Amino acid sequence: MNRVIHPIEQESFRRLRARLDISHFPPLTRAVVERVIHSAADLEYATDLVTDEDDLVKAHAALHAGAPLVVDVEMVAAGITRRETVCRLKDAASGPGLTRSAHAVRLAYEQVGPGALWVIGCAPTALEELLTLDAAPALVIGLPVGFVGAAESKAALRESGLPAVSNVSEKGGSAVAAAALNALLYHPVSPVPPVPPVPPVPRVCTDSTEETL
Repeated sequence: MNRVIHPIEQESFRRLRARLDISHFPPLTRAVVERVIHSAADLEYATDLVTDEDDLVKAHAALHAGAPLVVDVEMVAAGITRRETVCRLKDAASGPGLTRSAHAVRLAYEQVGPGALWVIGCAPTALEELLTLDAAPALVIGLPVGFVGAAESKAALRESGLPAVSNVSEKGGSAVAAAALNALLYHPVSPVPPVPPVPPVPRVCTDSTEETL
């Protein structure tokens, strides 16, 4: 189903593009960067975000093929309105050496298994816990916010080699994490090209005349 874009959103993106030219970015990178900037009204994300177009292409395909979508907090889920999400924070409990957010990640992984997309916009410990699991994610959008552990957890995500969207600074949050995921949701899926018809196969008859099937 096509998404109806409100005139205010259209004007907001027009003003954004008038102030910042990122037309040189590849398509999905540009979509993510623009929507994150739009969500925060913060142009610095154009140089703060770190991602890879090939990772985004694969994640986009997985997302639209129905891969599970896991979020760390309900605030992220509230920003993603076009897909069901998994959030196990209500079921989680803290313990020795384990935050509630980290426990929620464990519970979510037990539920969805490998191949999911993970959107973490609040707790650095959720991202840290995900990196200890053999989650084989389709993508990790790791944009937790805060002065304690946020930048470090995002650096660890980049060092892990997992397909990811992250940023260098301490800033982030639920709104920008949801925006990064929405950029992939809203980006159109390329239509499958039609299969060309198979040409007739020549057949040689016994009387040496040629005909086609």
